Amino acid sequence: MEDMRALSYGLGQQYFEERDYRGAIRALLPIVEETPDDVGTRLLLARAYFHSALLKPAEKHLVEILDRAPTESYAHLLMARTLERLSRADEATKHRRIAAALTGDESLLASQSL
Repeated sequence: MEDMRALSYGLGQQYFEERDYRGAIRALLPIVEETPDDVGTRLLLARAYFHSALLKPAEKHLVEILDRAPTESYAHLLMARTLERLSRADEATKHRRIAAALTGDESLLASQSL
C-alpha cells in the first residue's frame, strides 16, 4: 500500500510540474483521503486546486493544513492568494501578515491583485 501511495504522489507531482493540475488532483486526492495528516501532500493538492481555479476546494484544504501546521508559511500565502481571488481581500490580509512574519519577507504583505 505504501508503494502505491508513493507512486500516486510521484504521479501527482509530475502532473503538477507539467501543469496538468486536474491530473494532479486525480492522483493526489486518494492519498489525502487515505492519509489526511500528510501536510505536504495536502499542500500540493491545494496548490493544484488553486491553479485549476477551483478556489473553494483549495480553501478547504488550506484550512485543514493550517489547523494541522499553523506555522506553514506557504499555506498562509496561498490562503491569502486564494481569498483574494475569491474577492475576500480583508480576510487575506491576516494570512499575508502571518506569512510575512513567519518568513521575515515583508514583500509578502503586498497583494498581487493590485
